[in-house]
Amino acid sequence: MSDAELSPQYEADLRRDLIEVALGKRAADTLLQLDRLLDTGTALWREDVDIAMYRGRVAYVGPRGSYIGKANEVVARPGLSAVPGLGEVHKHIESSHVTPEYEARLVLPHGNTWTCEASHEFSNVVPEKTLDFWEAARKAGSPLKIFPLPGSAVPPTAWEHGAHLDGVNQSQFLSQSPWVVGLDEVMDWPAVKGRDNPAHDRLWSMIIATWTARAVVEGHAAGIRDLPNINGFAASGIASDHEAWTAEEAFDKLQSGLFVEIRIHTGEEIIKGLLDRGLKDWSQVALATDDRPASEVFATGATDQNVRMAINAGLPPEIAVQLVTINPARHMRLTPWVGSVSPGRFADLVLLSDLETFEIDQVWADGRQVSQGPDYIADVPHVAWPDWATRSIHIGRDLTADDFAIKAAPGRETMQAAVLRPFHWADDFLTFEMPVRNGAVQRDTDRNLTKFAIIDRYSGQASVSRMFWLGCGPRDVNTALCCSMAHDKHNVWCVGSSDEAMALAVNTLAAMGGGWVLVHKGEVVAKVRYEVAGLMTARPAEQLDAEMQALYAAGEKVDWMFEPSFHPRWAPGFPERLAFATLTCSPWRWNLVAPSLHAPDGLVQVQTGEAHPVVW
Repeated sequence: MSDAELSPQYEADLRRDLIEVALGKRAADTLLQLDRLLDTGTALWREDVDIAMYRGRVAYVGPRGSYIGKANEVVARPGLSAVPGLGEVHKHIESSHVTPEYEARLVLPHGNTWTCEASHEFSNVVPEKTLDFWEAARKAGSPLKIFPLPGSAVPPTAWEHGAHLDGVNQSQFLSQSPWVVGLDEVMDWPAVKGRDNPAHDRLWSMIIATWTARAVVEGHAAGIRDLPNINGFAASGIASDHEAWTAEEAFDKLQSGLFVEIRIHTGEEIIKGLLDRGLKDWSQVALATDDRPASEVFATGATDQNVRMAINAGLPPEIAVQLVTINPARHMRLTPWVGSVSPGRFADLVLLSDLETFEIDQVWADGRQVSQGPDYIADVPHVAWPDWATRSIHIGRDLTADDFAIKAAPGRETMQAAVLRPFHWADDFLTFEMPVRNGAVQRDTDRNLTKFAIIDRYSGQASVSRMFWLGCGPRDVNTALCCSMAHDKHNVWCVGSSDEAMALAVNTLAAMGGGWVLVHKGEVVAKVRYEVAGLMTARPAEQLDAEMQALYAAGEKVDWMFEPSFHPRWAPGFPERLAFATLTCSPWRWNLVAPSLHAPDGLVQVQTGEAHPVVW
């Protein structure tokens, strides 16, 4: 691959060559002979098929023996059923926590050959390098196709500061590369609908820039379940939603014209519900991964697991495959390149030994075999990630215990404190009376009250916001957990039973460039390194998984507080999902963000902008 591959001129030159290969005037690189091939345009099988491939693309598809040209090699794969390379309609590769060259090594054996990358995670960290980052692995030779969608949530709300993208930036992204397919999930619904919201004009400038380029505006309609708001969301021109949790919600959104992207968490329930409702045309539906860590891929699979889920829910395999091939390709306007095994498209195929169980025998990408069974057999290109990618934690100095103290008013023995409870989306925060000792407001483990902090990792001003949270931290003394993945702004978060342990954890994390740090009873007991943007590591996923398993094992030795919450995925034990508790999109209301002039303590109602002290 090269820089040229990403240009329209390269595309035009290659397609003129493909015409000659199809007509037999130029030799194909490979003629692949298959017993069965799924035509995703019709959901019908083609028997005894020849596929002529040239420079990583399909040039010809027809019955066995019908190709009139020559090929440099002929390869037969009898006994297998072939489908197109599987695509991700909405995924954050950052949530795999490996860089794109190692993401390819991780997911290609699972059939995933192309990804629409929702880049508001990386874009919040290094917005000016969004395209440089997502194009680097492909330019170095990676067979995974990544179609970036720059982030709309940069910053996630008007009440968070730091990285900033607007319509001017979006126009530049879309003009710089034909592989940019649209605008990443628009999630700040209060700003979209509220003309007085400070982020209103910024978001609409990005939407207008996307439409100007005839690209796709992706949506995030979490918590939008009533018909007036669903209709308003669809009326905005936002094209999709991947946040439906029930069949009723998904059906309402489909009937409002939204393209529905189903995640695996409640996917089986939604698909069964849509079947029960008599859905006949599934062309407005796709399966989405969204966030899936590498360790989860090892345990359950990638896009292939989504397909198995859909088949188990009752969809015919052919329709299930369409939900991860032609449907997302049509939605993202990528059908000239992906979604089918057809002339001009990338020569990406998944060869199955069993269709019903979706058992993958091998995967081809760019016209060559890249996996055998679960093993990736292609080379992983070396990408020398520069400082802008690897030096992203800028706290400014080592923090001390005093940076995490919550000062009490003079002479007080108790203070009233605002308290948040993860994934319990109430209109107001909770209020507790908290004890004061040595001039500082104290935790109260007897009531499951611990301290949670956000550390600004961008300004270099050592800014820390801190408050008390309910049922989410360690009960053990001198224990803390911190991470540089904090959706979606990705400031560092830390939860702990002592200010000293929190300072030790954050300083350790900053020194290694990001990741996870667990301090237990005053000692650092586990570290996971995310040295790229504080979100990913440039290492094989197996190495990352080993570190994560060590973190989980160390976490099992900690006594964690727990309070049941609304969110069904908030569970006892190691509180990994605190990384998502910092979200500021709908349906979140009160939340803790990095300190700013608008909210000096960081506590802000993210739908209205109202700020409030953490103690009084």
